[in-house]
Amino acid sequence: MTNATSTTAERGDLAGRREWTAFVVLLLPLLLVSMDISVLFFAIPSIDRDLAPSATQQLWIFDVYAFALAGLLITMGSLGDRIGRRKLLLLGAFAFSAASVAAAYADSPEMLIGARALLGVGGATLMPSTMGLVRNMFRDERQRGRAVGIWSGAMAGGIALGSVLSGVMLEHFWWGSVFLINVPAMVLLLVLVPVLVPEFKDPNPGRFDFLSVPLSMGAVLPVVYGVKESAAHGLDAKNALIIAAGLVVGLFFVRRQRGRADAMIGRELFRHRGFAAGIGLNALAAFAMMGSSFFTTQYLQSVLGMSTMEAALWSLAPSLAVGAAAPTATAIAQRTDRARVICAGFVIAAAGFAILALAGTDSLWLLLGGCAVMSSGIVTVMALVSDLALSTAPPEKASSAASLLETGQEFGGAMGMALLGAVATAIYTADMPGSAPEAARKTLAGAVATGDGSLIAVGREAFVHSMQYASVTGAALLLAGAVLAAVLLRRIPGAADTRTAAPTEPALTS
Repeated sequence: MTNATSTTAERGDLAGRREWTAFVVLLLPLLLVSMDISVLFFAIPSIDRDLAPSATQQLWIFDVYAFALAGLLITMGSLGDRIGRRKLLLLGAFAFSAASVAAAYADSPEMLIGARALLGVGGATLMPSTMGLVRNMFRDERQRGRAVGIWSGAMAGGIALGSVLSGVMLEHFWWGSVFLINVPAMVLLLVLVPVLVPEFKDPNPGRFDFLSVPLSMGAVLPVVYGVKESAAHGLDAKNALIIAAGLVVGLFFVRRQRGRADAMIGRELFRHRGFAAGIGLNALAAFAMMGSSFFTTQYLQSVLGMSTMEAALWSLAPSLAVGAAAPTATAIAQRTDRARVICAGFVIAAAGFAILALAGTDSLWLLLGGCAVMSSGIVTVMALVSDLALSTAPPEKASSAASLLETGQEFGGAMGMALLGAVATAIYTADMPGSAPEAARKTLAGAVATGDGSLIAVGREAFVHSMQYASVTGAALLLAGAVLAAVLLRRIPGAADTRTAAPTEPALTS
């Protein structure tokens, strides 16, 4: 191991063909981790037939992946800075491959839940490692901005691609095939990463704080779980207590981090105010992205009457705009004030919500157009604030910085589904007649299940009305986000100016 100069630095700040090839390889785990969030959308009926899980087990099959991912991001980000990002990436890829095989051939609900949990553990190692490596490989501001823009677009596209790809696989193979998709890509990763990607680590990491691991999980998991349960079933005393418990543990976690020299989350991360601003604005963008999905997917299936596969295919259409939005935004931000582009991204996303607010009960193209505009604005924000946060963080703490970004994104997404879902549910319930069955008054799916044509028509009108109110709420919050971005990012120096605050490069080995 040698300190100081990297192979990139020897050629100047510009990354060459080797770094860009390595970057393409690093997109593989990102796509797979984001795809695994939605890969079970079509597989669950087949799993029900083969494994017969209980209702509770079915929920855990869905949710344990996201919970493990969210709970371990901070830990894995800190671990990657200490043992090396490439090493952690390879360990995570191996764990992800083994868990994928175990999930594919699971013969009981318990085995599938365990395999999904291990997939979440592997995912938690992959995401901060890849973004941390991107921070270290691309030292030039323009190139790094371009890479982070592509990274953000790939992450957003992977979620939509996962559900469609799983549907295609299930047309021809058994349900376990949706997990085996991961294995060839991960094997390719294990072969190419040692050849193309150099190792980076913190040269002076200090001791690993083992007590902070359960504290960080105890802070993140109860809050994410409580918020998601509140989005699905409403905020009751139980969920409120779970969230409160997580916040209390979080307070102890923060106090411990402030008092330790070898803290899991180093204080040096927050010396530049652009870092905290980037995390907060990224969480707000995730709030809007996940909050909108609460009603747009239901609209395609329950209002327009599409099959799940048809709805998933149509939902890919906005992804075409998303794929171009992030690289375009980063290119524009390199020619003008980045803060203005971020504010514009929030305004564009708000306009997308405003378009959704105009939808009726037969407005497919309006819905798709609104989603495309909204998603383009959100990905614009995510790409630029992610680059801002990474560029202002010390290079030796890149994985920790990435893990905080992604943890904030998990919180924001959970809050978006909870708040916008609560608004939509309240309006829907108020619009439904009191004489309707209880299931029909709670959800549109419940109304459709009655088979009563007149009640279904009323339910669809009520759902669209609720979607309009939720869209107006989302638009207002995003406009507030534009104002917040203008205030928080005022007079924040560009990434090129922040190098003087963190000149030390992490240790590198070939």
